[in-house]
Amino acid sequence: MPQRVLVVEDEIGMRIGLEDNLRIAGYEVETAEDGEQGLQLASRGKFDIILLDLILPVKDGLAVCQELRGKGIATPVIMVTAKSQLEERLRGFAVGADDYMVKPFDFMELLARIRVALRRSLSAAGVGTESLFEFGDVRVDAKRAMAIRGGERLPLSDKEYNLLKYFVTHPSETIPRDRLLKEVWGAAPGSPTRTVDVHVNLLRAKVEDDPKNPRWIRSVYGEGYRFIPD
Repeated sequence: MPQRVLVVEDEIGMRIGLEDNLRIAGYEVETAEDGEQGLQLASRGKFDIILLDLILPVKDGLAVCQELRGKGIATPVIMVTAKSQLEERLRGFAVGADDYMVKPFDFMELLARIRVALRRSLSAAGVGTESLFEFGDVRVDAKRAMAIRGGERLPLSDKEYNLLKYFVTHPSETIPRDRLLKEVWGAAPGSPTRTVDVHVNLLRAKVEDDPKNPRWIRSVYGEGYRFIPD
């Protein structure tokens, strides 16, 4: 069965171009021309990945991504935008985006990034020898690729979930930022580690009672992070 892609893009030429090329590449594609329409489609349909423009009519891409994560929808999101500033990318990651493509881009690179995001998403849903992890009032269910706190599903992005899963499967281990970048993001050695810190802070805000004084995900000065189980 073909994997399904939702393209949310207001520029008609870009939208049609992405749709045609993705279909040629073997994907099933639906499109939306504004943020509200994209949000409705993403909320109702079962998509494997979402390509989301940042600047959209009615509701911008940041708001769309944030609302999707708030609904507990963890579908991988790749932001597609003309804005290349670091601050814009960090804002996208902060609301739950998994990757960022700056226009103009090579379609083959986009395809490669789609495949990587889909691979990580499928890997996150895989079942290992142990599939249920608990700490405090948080339960990480690797079988269903989700985390629950106090009986409610946590609105984690794909990256946040993968980061949390990596922590709980490596308890009491000091994990360098470079290693997290490689294992969770697939980044090359020497890549900027600021993204890791941003996502750790976002994760702490969702799993810690006091994110500024974390009990579970602790910083190790000059090294990285350590997950301390019960």
